[in-house]
Amino acid sequence: MSVWITLAAVAVIVIYAIVAFNGLVRTRQMANEAWSGIDVQLKRRSDLIPNLVQAVQGYAAHERSVLEEVTQLRGAARAVANDDVAARAQAEGALSAALGRLVALSENYPDLKASANFLGLQQQLSDVENEIQMARRYYNGAVRNQNVMIQSFPSNLIAGLFGFRPRDFFEVSDEADRAVPQVDLARAPR
Repeated sequence: MSVWITLAAVAVIVIYAIVAFNGLVRTRQMANEAWSGIDVQLKRRSDLIPNLVQAVQGYAAHERSVLEEVTQLRGAARAVANDDVAARAQAEGALSAALGRLVALSENYPDLKASANFLGLQQQLSDVENEIQMARRYYNGAVRNQNVMIQSFPSNLIAGLFGFRPRDFFEVSDEADRAVPQVDLARAPR
C-alpha cells in the first residue's frame, strides 16, 4: 500500500512540475511577444524621425542643436541591445523628450505648423506614440505575470531549476516625464 502512495505522490509532483514549467514557458513567450510589439513600434517611430527632422530643417535651420540632438538620440536608441530593457527604456525616454522639443519648435514657425507634410508626420508620430504606450502596457502586464509565477511558491522551485529569471519592466525613468503637467487657466486663451 505504501508503494502506491509513494508512486501517487511522485506522480502528482511530476505532473505539477510539468504544468508549472509549461506555465513559465507560456508567460515567457507572452513577454517575448509583447517585447516584439514594443520593438516594432519603436522601429516605426525611429523610421519617422529622419522625415520629421528634414521637414523641420527647412523651416528652422538655425535650431540645429535640437535637430542634432534628435538624430544623436535616435542613433543611441538603436545602438542599445534589444534584450537590455532598462537601457532601451532610458534611451527611448530621452528620445521621446527630444522629439517633444522638436515638435514644440513648430509653435515658433507658423509656416511649419501649417505645412501638410509636417502635420502628417506629426499625426503619424502621435499615432506611433499611442501604439508604443499600448504595447508597453501589454509588455509590462506580461512581465508582471511571468515575474509573479517566477517568484511564487512552489513554481519558484521549478523556475529556479530551469533558469527562469525575473524580467525588467519597460518604464519611464525620467521623473520629469512622470510629472503631472501644470495648466494655468488664467493664461489660457478665451
